[in-house]
Amino acid sequence: MKYLSILLLLLFTSSAIAGSTQTNTSGSNTAIEGGYTSTANTTYQTGSSSNSTTTNNSTSNTKSAPPSAGAPSFNSMTQDVCAVGVSMGVQTFGIGISGGKHAIDKNCERLKLARILNDFGMKVAAVAILCQDERVFESMIQAGTPCPIDGKIGKDAKELWSKYDHERPDYTTYANRLTDREKADIAEHKKIKKELEAMDKAKALEEAKTKKKIEWKDPR
Repeated sequence: MKYLSILLLLLFTSSAIAGSTQTNTSGSNTAIEGGYTSTANTTYQTGSSSNSTTTNNSTSNTKSAPPSAGAPSFNSMTQDVCAVGVSMGVQTFGIGISGGKHAIDKNCERLKLARILNDFGMKVAAVAILCQDERVFESMIQAGTPCPIDGKIGKDAKELWSKYDHERPDYTTYANRLTDREKADIAEHKKIKKELEAMDKAKALEEAKTKKKIEWKDPR
């Protein structure tokens, strides 16, 4: 018996593929992708042969958040200045912009000026300063004590404000109020006119009924 008369054929093939993707977000974004491929061929036939192939791919992409833009701080330098600081900052990937400025508080200035004038005994001037605010002007008108104008106070000031109403601080509100009142007056006039017409019609109908009752014919 010959050992070479026995034919042994063994064919074995194996393949493996693996891949992974990972994303992590915590102040930064990281993406990792990897692939792995392995192939092995082995043949035994009165001899030996072996083939092996291995492939490995990996890609990594990392993006980190940039530092935040810091807006500058502004101080009024002293407690007796009616100025406030305004600042703003915007930050994106690759660029950041920030800036700031001072803004004047007009109402604060008005109050301080009125207080100083009143301390100096200039009460009318202090009131005139406050009357530059339309809310104060309107409240003075509603109270029957109109704000000073051209050195006039009281009734004289009221006449001047009526003549030069376009100089009122609350002129827009005042004009809108006049328009609304005019519309209300027109609507009230129409309502009264309609009621009078209805009364006249009812009166005429009543008179017609009464006249019909007292009519009589000559017995001749």
